[in-house]
Amino acid sequence: MIEQHAPAPPRRPLPLPWAAPARLPVPPRTGRFLVLACAFVCAACGLVYELELVALASYLTGDSVTQASVVLSVMVFAMGIGSLAAKRLRRHAAAGFGAIEAVLALVGGCSAMALYAAFAWTGAWGGLWASGPSCLLVVFSLTIGLLIGAEVPLLMELIQRIRRQDLGGAVADLFAADYVGALVGGLAFPFLLLPLLGQLTGALITGTVNVVAGGALVLGLFRGDLSRRARRLLLAADVAVLGVLASAAVLVGDFETAARHAVYGDDVRVALRTGSQELVLTGGTHGRPLALFLDGRLRAGGRDERRYHEALVHPAMNGPHARVLVLGGGDGLAAREVLRHPGVRRLDVVEPDAAVLRLARHDPALSALGGHVYDDPRVHARTEDVFRRLRGAPRAAYDVVICDLPDPGITASTKLYAQEFYGLARRVLAPGGRLVVHAGPVATRPRVFWTVDATIRAAGLRTAAYRVAGHDPGSAAGPDRSTGPSGPARDWGFVLAARTAPRLGLDPGAPRPRTLTPARLAADARAAARTRVGGLRPSTLVHPRYAY
Repeated sequence: MIEQHAPAPPRRPLPLPWAAPARLPVPPRTGRFLVLACAFVCAACGLVYELELVALASYLTGDSVTQASVVLSVMVFAMGIGSLAAKRLRRHAAAGFGAIEAVLALVGGCSAMALYAAFAWTGAWGGLWASGPSCLLVVFSLTIGLLIGAEVPLLMELIQRIRRQDLGGAVADLFAADYVGALVGGLAFPFLLLPLLGQLTGALITGTVNVVAGGALVLGLFRGDLSRRARRLLLAADVAVLGVLASAAVLVGDFETAARHAVYGDDVRVALRTGSQELVLTGGTHGRPLALFLDGRLRAGGRDERRYHEALVHPAMNGPHARVLVLGGGDGLAAREVLRHPGVRRLDVVEPDAAVLRLARHDPALSALGGHVYDDPRVHARTEDVFRRLRGAPRAAYDVVICDLPDPGITASTKLYAQEFYGLARRVLAPGGRLVVHAGPVATRPRVFWTVDATIRAAGLRTAAYRVAGHDPGSAAGPDRSTGPSGPARDWGFVLAARTAPRLGLDPGAPRPRTLTPARLAADARAAARTRVGGLRPSTLVHPRYAY
């Protein structure tokens, strides 16, 4: 006879030796709220660090898609590794969390200064590939991601130490605080920190908030879980981090000045960060040559300024040109060349950045370089998105449209080199009108250049391509704000377009350009033709095809 035994009850997991309830100075409900509040603050700070790295790297190298992709993918990967590594710290969750927040505040708060210093004093700042992320950017992304990833497991352990609850409820509460905090940090960065405090000070303030929140939670709420020695060490670390961040905040003005001089020289007169770019003006007084830089690239001044603007404007003015539209070019230099042609009755300049227009109007040196064009009653300048301007312009409104826009490889400019954009430009051209486009350097990025040509042709226009070499390699005075795989831009590529095959030449009724002749223009067209890349498809808003 076989004996039947009742099934043994399931074993309950033994409590972990460090999982005893925390000794709190406040009621458990209050303690739990404070942990969630700290999770909220830390999540906001973590997202600000991410956005800070993306923004600063895109400002310095110009290709924001690459920067955002690298920073976010590396950080998400590192967060997963950090979460796994944090399991080893669960035994000392309070002390581990406090130490992690101190290190994160120091690294994240100083990251912007470190990246800017590397760019200013080394130039290449350890690039992995041209126009791509730097080694230093990857290191900061990896380090910050590891530290952020370790936060959630430790905060989960601290919540459970306060009051044991079902795991699903604890995860939901913690993730809710984390996600809402990320929302606040993501909105605070572009609307509060960046415009009011700037890149460097904003990162330092974020680090200060981070270390205060982490230190207050551990040293205030969970001090009973720490030994006296651990409390002293953590307090000393937090005070040291606050001291470093405070010192950096005090010296940030001098640091920016020194770094800017390292990049632009000692003759900086104007330096400001607008909503879309950094604008720096050097020289222009006491006989010193004027130079206007946008995001570190020479935009006006130097030996090549006139060469670029004459090549951009004069071939397009060979024909009817009573009504002219300049898209970009708020510095007034393209407008200067337009007004050299008799018969211009109206010139509209549409510049997306109001600061560039203000500087061109009111800075004596830049205004003189532009021939004081904004004093001419025929010139009408406005600040507006150029895509929106084309969409709202009447049909056949202009004889000439001049696109003096940033490099097509820059993400913010991609839509301005899309088939839809050129379709709008074709609509506003009068019969016999011409469109000219700055299409980036030909020698270093021929695929980008010929993609622009293919895109314009897909919009129903015929094209003639040409290139102009610069005299100052690496500092060409045009809107090429990033470098290609072969180094800095050494030439400019242009595409002249019309409904019928455009004739590449110069207006015989206008004053002769100083740097351009018909023979030189023909040679420039042959030089561009030798670089042709065939089989390229047009770029559209939903499928951009510009890549280095």
